[in-house]
Amino acid sequence: MARAAPVTSPTPRPAPLADRSEAVLSRLQLLVTRKLDGLLQGDYAGLLPGPGSEAGESREYRPGDDVRRMDWPVTARTTTPHVRRTVADRELETWLALDLSASLDFGTGQWLKREVVVAAAAAITHLTVRGGNRIGAVVGTGGGVSAPARRWRGGSPPAGPGVLTRLPARSGRKEAQGLLRAVAGTAIQPGRGDLGALIEMLNRPPRRRGVAVVVSDFLAPAEQWARPMRKLRVRHDVLAIEVVDPRELELPDVGVLPVVDPESGELHEVQTADPRLRQRYAEAATAQRATIAAALRGAGAAHLRLRTDRDWLLDMVRFVAAQRHARTRGTTR
Repeated sequence: MARAAPVTSPTPRPAPLADRSEAVLSRLQLLVTRKLDGLLQGDYAGLLPGPGSEAGESREYRPGDDVRRMDWPVTARTTTPHVRRTVADRELETWLALDLSASLDFGTGQWLKREVVVAAAAAITHLTVRGGNRIGAVVGTGGGVSAPARRWRGGSPPAGPGVLTRLPARSGRKEAQGLLRAVAGTAIQPGRGDLGALIEMLNRPPRRRGVAVVVSDFLAPAEQWARPMRKLRVRHDVLAIEVVDPRELELPDVGVLPVVDPESGELHEVQTADPRLRQRYAEAATAQRATIAAALRGAGAAHLRLRTDRDWLLDMVRFVAAQRHARTRGTTR
């Protein structure tokens, strides 16, 4: 389905990018601190609270346990299925793969899609950067040309067509704020991005087991990014955050609507008064989202969908609460 956006953006953006980014970050910091701090009480180790990676004691298997954690030597000795308990790591390393390709520079709700990407990064950072936990990011603005790792304290990653930038993982809230400023200040470039190449940057070089979070609209063909996602899941707990705008799911009846592909610049005129066209569009959008969900499920990634017209923070709170509830029942997701 084409990545089409109305020619006239429904969200005014009068301020320069840097000023707007700082304002958005200030607003996000207040929202995140007020609503997410309550989730940080108690024994909680990040956005995807899994069982950890350090070996612990064995116990008998219970329905719902992850069969990948079967303790086969103990099972053979006792003839009763056992699973190996694991202890959560004291230091969690989280990596973000943030898609800021041209299709993200669009929004008809309260937020632009790119602002939801930054918002998700801010929330994840707030949840993970504590107790010495480290967070890093790879940021893609399209094209697939890699840029070397660099210091990002208080600065912005290099901008330009086809830039994939790695922001090294560091601990501390000050360093995390510098990372967020760098991400928010990244200029979206024209041209098609390579989501698969962006995700592959998290696979190379190999890192210690941790959490990998991919934030994108996933509008690129699934065959481009599904395999890197599966490869990423072999070593890490993976969360896929899908950013969606309501106009990508259905068209309003507004007559002739000029739309432009933000990545290719192609201009089209669509007659939205035609109910059959709107129905075909909605059916194609539903099929597209189902394909995305199936590819993420096949990759073993946890899937969170955030919309530009909804309270994204409330959706994230509910997701994290569901993850905690799953952990208390002895499951990993």
